[in-house]
Amino acid sequence: MVVLSASPICNQTARQPVGIPVIDLSEPRADVSRLILKACEEVGFLKVVNHGVSERTIDRIESLILEFFSLPMQEKEKAGPPTPLGYGVRNIGFNGDVGELEYLLLHANPNFISQKAKVIYKEDPSFFSNVVNEYTEAVRQLSSEILDLLGEALNLKDPKVFSNMIKDIESDSLLRINHYPPWNNKSNIKSRNNQKCSGSRIGFGEHSDPQIISLLRSNDVEGLQILTPGQGGESVWSPVEPDPRAFFVNVGDMLQAMTNGRLMSVKHRAMSNSNKARLSMIFFGAPTLYSVISPVSDMVSKDNPCRYKSFTWAEYKKTMYKLRLSHDRLDLFQSDESEVTFRLN
Repeated sequence: MVVLSASPICNQTARQPVGIPVIDLSEPRADVSRLILKACEEVGFLKVVNHGVSERTIDRIESLILEFFSLPMQEKEKAGPPTPLGYGVRNIGFNGDVGELEYLLLHANPNFISQKAKVIYKEDPSFFSNVVNEYTEAVRQLSSEILDLLGEALNLKDPKVFSNMIKDIESDSLLRINHYPPWNNKSNIKSRNNQKCSGSRIGFGEHSDPQIISLLRSNDVEGLQILTPGQGGESVWSPVEPDPRAFFVNVGDMLQAMTNGRLMSVKHRAMSNSNKARLSMIFFGAPTLYSVISPVSDMVSKDNPCRYKSFTWAEYKKTMYKLRLSHDRLDLFQSDESEVTFRLN
C-alpha cells in the first residue's frame, strides 16, 4: 500500500510506449528463470504471458468489481472510509494526498475478505468473497512461482526464501483495485479541481511499491507509466502499453533490500487521461509484520558488502506512512560503515 503525493504535477517528458521485457512462462524453466532475473536487474519491471491464471477467474472478479464501482456513491461509501483498508475516493492515506481515482483496498487474508464482503456486497457476501479469494489465491501462487524462479536464477541456498514470506498465513499481502473514471466525462466521482495539464491528470502519483513483489492486471486502457533513463542522464516517464491478457510484475522495495540492491524497485505512476475508464488490480505480496528484512547471506560478500540494516516490515511501514510518495525510503535503512564491517567479520 502506498501514499499519494500531496500535489501531483504533470510531467511533460513522457514518450512513446517503452519496450517491456515479455516473459513466456510456458518456456523451459531454466530459460524463464534467467530471463526474469535479467529483466528484474535491468528494468525492475516485466510482463508475463501464459501465466496460468484462468480467464474465468479474471473475468469474474472484473465484472464483480465494475458492478460495485457503478453503484451510487452513498452505497459505495458504506465500504469505507479507508483505515487504510476499505473503499476510498481521491484521498489516500492520512496526509492530505490525493489522486484522480476511487479504489478498494483489501487485505489478502480470506477471513478479512469474507468479513468485508458483508459490507461491500450485502446481496451475496459469500459470492463476493469466493470470487475475490479465488483471484487472490491465483495471483499469490503466480507471485510465488515468479519469486521461486528468481531464487533459482540467483543460485540461492534456499530459492524459496522470498516466496515463503508471502505464503505465510499471516502475510501482510494486499489486493488493491483502482478505478480511474474518465475525467473529461461525467462520472459518479468528482474531480478535486479543474486543473488540466496536456490532456492528462495524475491518477496515482509517482511511487515505488514497498512490498516484495507486485502483480498488476488492468483492462485495455492506457495510463501506467514507468520511470526510465533518458538521454543526458535525465529520467523520463515512459507509457506502458496495456495488455489485459498479461500480468505486469514490479520489483518491490523489500526485494531490493533482500537482494542487497541487485534487483531495483522501479518507480511508476498512473495517468487518468483517457476517454475510457481504467481498471487495475494489483496484488502486493508482502511478508508478515514481524518478518525481519535484511539482505540474504548469498547476496553479501567482501566485494559486495551489506547495504541495508535489518528491520521489520512493520518498522518499514511505519516509516513509509510518514514520508512523501516519491521519497527513496530505502535510503533510510542503508547500513553504515561500522555495521557493514561487523557483518563481514
